[in-house]
Amino acid sequence: MDPVTTGIAGIFMLLFIIFALRVPVGFAMALVGYAGFAYVVNPRAALGTMASSLWHTFSSYGLAVIPLFILMGNICFHTGVSRKLYRTAWTWTGHIRGGIAMATILACAGFAAICGSNAATAATMSSVALPEMKKLGYDHALSTGSVAAGATLGVVIPPSVVLIIIGLSTGLSIADLFFAALVPGLVLTAGFLATVWITCAINPKLGPAGHRTSFREKIASLPGSIEMAILFVLVMAGLYMGWFTPTEAGAAGAFFSMLIALMGKNLTWKRLVAALEDSVKTSAMILMIVAGAVIFGKFLTVTRLPFQAADWASALPVPPWAILVIMLAIYVAGGAIMDALGLLMITIPIFFPVAQRLGYDPLWFAVLITIITTMGAITPPVGINTYIVAGMAGDIPLTTVFRGVTWFLAAFALTVILLFLFPVLGCWT
Repeated sequence: MDPVTTGIAGIFMLLFIIFALRVPVGFAMALVGYAGFAYVVNPRAALGTMASSLWHTFSSYGLAVIPLFILMGNICFHTGVSRKLYRTAWTWTGHIRGGIAMATILACAGFAAICGSNAATAATMSSVALPEMKKLGYDHALSTGSVAAGATLGVVIPPSVVLIIIGLSTGLSIADLFFAALVPGLVLTAGFLATVWITCAINPKLGPAGHRTSFREKIASLPGSIEMAILFVLVMAGLYMGWFTPTEAGAAGAFFSMLIALMGKNLTWKRLVAALEDSVKTSAMILMIVAGAVIFGKFLTVTRLPFQAADWASALPVPPWAILVIMLAIYVAGGAIMDALGLLMITIPIFFPVAQRLGYDPLWFAVLITIITTMGAITPPVGINTYIVAGMAGDIPLTTVFRGVTWFLAAFALTVILLFLFPVLGCWT
């Protein structure tokens, strides 16, 4: 086979190994990447490339940003930040129709700003918000759908591990990616809130209003969220003003999250150990995916498949937006059947050169594919957030959760359309 055909065969082999043999995506990419490189070049060169790639990956200073931001999120998670954020949002919005669901989405957005994980946000907010909505008689589809959809904000709103990985894979500035994703993340949050408001306006029984709170109670609830707002502003302002590199921002965020937890007397040895353990597990998984992607990327490079794909796409007698729509359709389908991070790591080496050749802003394209693949966390058959929420709910069927999240898919579509109509939203940095 010629190199390009070998590259295409390698991609299909990779997908087969992941889905049929259920090999973790990082190991699968490393295996196929090594075998493909050995076939195209020779086994000795493949072994040398694999060794140098692993050394370069795991000795990279830039990769330290991943465990640091994960540690920051885990400290906040284990010290009860989510309950404070939810209580603040509930106090301000709980008295309107669908207000508790709105409070859940706002709390998800706030927690996402310092957590960066879909799964952690879904698990945390399920335990906090579902009992409250059940007590008020909320429709099960609306209550679970708002939690599952709101949790997807953990990937879009910075700091986000997915955006960090995209930056490391493409050479884009992580700080620029964070700021580029900020406005689209807020637009998506507003879309979720509007979905709840419209749904409950059409059928008020879906989300009954809670009791009103006094202005004094509203003010009293603010300290629980101000701490996290300060932490978020510190990290983002430090990046924007040039006080921190992204890695230093992660370290500062982790330190100040510990300091805030200690000042609030919420950090015990048990919680600190749990946060460290979770951080090590998650970081190891992500770093293995990165290492596998590097090896797989070396294989694709020697096949010249990315460059051939870019040349082929730019020569097609169709407008660039049509090719972009096809790529996004692949991301929608792929996001529905596999993990978003794994999908991005497989496709970025191919699709990113195509997008650049077509003249699209790389920051804009990175934010766009992040939003599209994030949608896969709530779409069948994988939809990891829906499985987490259904598992946490216990007595609510998975089909009900899937029915609830379909109401929020329109917000994803609206955000993508706005990014097409007003590209500055995703590349204003």
